[in-house]
Amino acid sequence: MEATERRKAAAERVRMAEDVVARLKDGLGGVGVTLPSLRIDPVSCAGNEPAPLVDLGRCNLDTALRLCQVLADKESGQ
Repeated sequence: MEATERRKAAAERVRMAEDVVARLKDGLGGVGVTLPSLRIDPVSCAGNEPAPLVDLGRCNLDTALRLCQVLADKESGQ
């Protein structure tokens, strides 16, 4: 694959990761969960062919418990 094509493919992967992060923020926010550190991991975007990772980040105990409750509600069909 030519260098220009690799750069375009890498840029598209980063754009996809940015979209996923935005969708996660919206979706989680819609059920009352905010992960303040949710982002694309910048280290995974380095290099010639980045494979971006979504960093779900850190959260406090209340947020973790809220996320558990949302998942439990989803599982039980609420």
